[in-house]
Amino acid sequence: MSLEAVILFPVLIMVLLLVIAFGRIGSASNAVDTAARNAARAASLERSGGSASSAGSQMARSVLSQQRLECTSTSISISTGGFSARIGEPASTTATVTCTVRLSDIGLPGLPGSKTLTSSFTSSIDSYRQRG
Repeated sequence: MSLEAVILFPVLIMVLLLVIAFGRIGSASNAVDTAARNAARAASLERSGGSASSAGSQMARSVLSQQRLECTSTSISISTGGFSARIGEPASTTATVTCTVRLSDIGLPGLPGSKTLTSSFTSSIDSYRQRG
C-alpha cells in the first residue's frame, strides 16, 4: 500500500497545482473582463475625451484592486475618438485592459512563469449628449 501512495502522491500534487493554476487564470480573466466593461461604461458617461480617459482608467484600476488581482504589469487603454463626433451621430468608446498574471509561484514544471490576459469592451456614447 505504501508503494501506491509513493507513486500517486506526486501525481495528486501536480493535479492540485494544475487546478490552482487554471483557477487563477480563470479568476484573473473574469476580473480583466469586468475591468474593461466597467471602464468603457465609465468613459462613455463623460463629456470629453480627456475626462473619459481618466475616468475609464481610474475605474479599471479600481475594479482590478477590488478583485484583489495582482498584475505584474497592467496596461489600460481608452479610445476617445468617439467624443469628437458631432451631436446626433452614433459614437462609442472602447476600453482595453491587459494584465500579466504571475504563475511562477505555483511551482508546476512546464507551466509558464506568467500569462497575459487582455479584454476589450465597447460602450456607446449618448448621441444627443453635449460633448466637450
